[in-house]
Amino acid sequence: MGNGFPCFVIGEVAQAHDGSLGAAHAYIDAVAKSGANAVKFQTHIAEAESTPDEKFRVRVFPQDATRYDYWRRMEFSSEQWAGLFDHARQRGLIFLSTPFSFEAVELLDRLGVPAWKVGSGEVGNLPMLKMMARTGKPVLLSSGMSSWSDLDDAFSVVRNNGAEIAVFQCTTAYPCPPDKIGLNLISDMKSRYGVPVGLSDHSGTIYPSLSAVTLGANLIEVHTVFSKECFGPDVPASVTTEELRRLVDGIRFTEAMMLAPVDKDVEARDKKELSILFGKSLYCKTDLQKGHKLNLRDIALKKPGTGMPARMLDDVVGKILKRDYRADEQLKESDLDG
Repeated sequence: MGNGFPCFVIGEVAQAHDGSLGAAHAYIDAVAKSGANAVKFQTHIAEAESTPDEKFRVRVFPQDATRYDYWRRMEFSSEQWAGLFDHARQRGLIFLSTPFSFEAVELLDRLGVPAWKVGSGEVGNLPMLKMMARTGKPVLLSSGMSSWSDLDDAFSVVRNNGAEIAVFQCTTAYPCPPDKIGLNLISDMKSRYGVPVGLSDHSGTIYPSLSAVTLGANLIEVHTVFSKECFGPDVPASVTTEELRRLVDGIRFTEAMMLAPVDKDVEARDKKELSILFGKSLYCKTDLQKGHKLNLRDIALKKPGTGMPARMLDDVVGKILKRDYRADEQLKESDLDG
């Protein structure tokens, strides 16, 4: 992961499964079909991370009286998480899940997750970052809601506790408008930290991610849903699983372009035959007699480009024909005087 490697693409399911284990497994299959490198969930343990006092960001769940109730409904057992982990591995995906408590870190560590994805709201949770880093696994850190000072502190904690780190430019807005994406921060973060940098996008489109890759983003993370008609607060900020497939295809196409710089002179030489086929030559419009002085009305620019090229038009005006010409005959420089 990083410069010189293909962009690492994460399809984030987050809470799109709405508490359904079957839906969570179906999302793994859909993300695998997209060609993404990893599928990501969120591991919530209500009792460990929340209280009944926690307020809803978006109140769309009529069955949940409180945010705490919602987190309870989103929980999977250790065995169910293990099943999701194994399913992802069988489909060739790296399994990631963002923990929101010490207990969630312990659960995911037992599963064997290969890296930690830190949500924007947990950047200031330095004790949990320290716990993650001490496992020796890489930490992927989102930066939404964080100042440079906040990020510096989190970066130092991870590095000082022995873990590698990557940083995501992220704007916490659902959906995120184009003027808030912050693509300029990708190069700023690379310069500041000297580590792989990515974009965690909430625009609900594929455009910012494609643009980010051209600017050197090493990782891309997008929320994904089966359809824009799905239920949930993150749907407007998500791409569909079909759009995720197009995004992955677009990223790989972009990478292929960026790895193949073109030399215009070499390209022109290689396309000489096409240049002749599509190019224009100087032709006589009508029959003309020897001794005729050529003017613009006498000359046509026609294909193929096997004769005097069109750029010589001004050079031949005023020249004298040394022989008779018929209509639609290519002019030859050797037949012109003056």
